[in-house]
Amino acid sequence: MKAPSPAATTATRARIFGTYLRPATSGKAVRRVAVTALAAALLAGAAAPAPATADSTPTPKAAAGQDRPELREAVQAFIDAGFAGMQVRVHDERGDWVGSAGVSKLGQNAKPPTNGRFPTGSVSKPFTATLVLQLVAEGKVKLDDPVAGYLPELGLDPRITVRMMLQHTSGLFNYTGDYDADGTFVPGIPATGDEWLANRFHTYQPEELVRLALSKPPRFDPGTDQRYANTNYTLALLLIEKVTGRSYAEELRRRILRPLGMTGTMVPGARTQLPGPHAHGYYRYQDAGQEKVVDISRQNLSLLAGAGDLISTTKDLQTFISALNGGRLLPPALLAEMRKPHGALGYGLGLFAQDLGPNCGIVYQHNGSPPHGFGALMYSSPDGSRTLTASVTYVDDAARSLGTKQFPKVVDKLIKEVFCDGPDGTVKDTDPAQ
Repeated sequence: MKAPSPAATTATRARIFGTYLRPATSGKAVRRVAVTALAAALLAGAAAPAPATADSTPTPKAAAGQDRPELREAVQAFIDAGFAGMQVRVHDERGDWVGSAGVSKLGQNAKPPTNGRFPTGSVSKPFTATLVLQLVAEGKVKLDDPVAGYLPELGLDPRITVRMMLQHTSGLFNYTGDYDADGTFVPGIPATGDEWLANRFHTYQPEELVRLALSKPPRFDPGTDQRYANTNYTLALLLIEKVTGRSYAEELRRRILRPLGMTGTMVPGARTQLPGPHAHGYYRYQDAGQEKVVDISRQNLSLLAGAGDLISTTKDLQTFISALNGGRLLPPALLAEMRKPHGALGYGLGLFAQDLGPNCGIVYQHNGSPPHGFGALMYSSPDGSRTLTASVTYVDDAARSLGTKQFPKVVDKLIKEVFCDGPDGTVKDTDPAQ
């Protein structure tokens, strides 16, 4: 199976839908194929999707302007592009704006719950990186020490440092599939398509995932290149557990979730059911020549342990990213290290630094997508005072086709409505460190 050069797999795929399940075949596209007529019909449901509306939670300062028609329009653009549903939370100087659009379930009228649960995909990575960096702050881990020193049983290349692991410069094979130097795709654990669908309830152990990656030749010498790989963050999970003597889930609760009051976030483990109110994601496939659609809201996220296995809410993600960039989770020097962009990906230690343009400034973000049917957005201004968190649901297929052309455009429109002032693009917030 031939594919374009690995050099073609640029920052675009990882930055838009962070969970890097299989390298993109074009640096200019998140996915390859436009929305099919079948998907459009399904997304319409038995009744027309509900238009975007606000469910605002105003502060005293914000009470006068909470309708935010520009945000409603930007959210509705996702539904017009073919997505089934969306829930969005924005926090800025006007307070909180919360809204949703589309449908929670195909064939029904109800909109997605504005604080429903959803799988976050690679939005999990900044959480994992924060835990590692907290251990660095405590002197229990050193950024430039070999990971092999903490996990000698794995037989890791001793040149791979903790920094390389978090920065995606380790060269480790991506256990959900990766490219050889000649462009040949090397399969890993099925993470997309019909084979994933048949095994979506299977439970994986983190060490099993890492050992599969280590059974494959490295993609490059440590520190000489950068390639987004889930393996790095599952390896980080193992490091956290080894150093602390506690499970990743307990360390997450102890260090982040409880202190910040994040009651809607969890590590599901082998649990497959989304708890509480939630919108539904779907997968479209061929069966005996017939196109069928299955609800995949139930899926086992252990496939992405430490790299993309959290369940959360827009409110909790807003709480986390605001606290992180506001300096509540890490000392200033380590937060600066985390946010320092590196390489072609513009990736720091668990965060993308994204320049929205000369009139908009820098945002720090990580988006995500579990195997199929869901996507998550998490953006913040440098000081954490302005945030955007969201979840989208859709009908997906083996080619991960929905949104090839539409998704980058509608995301760009939404984030610029939040982080750029007015039609003239007046800067809302700039990073004094830049």
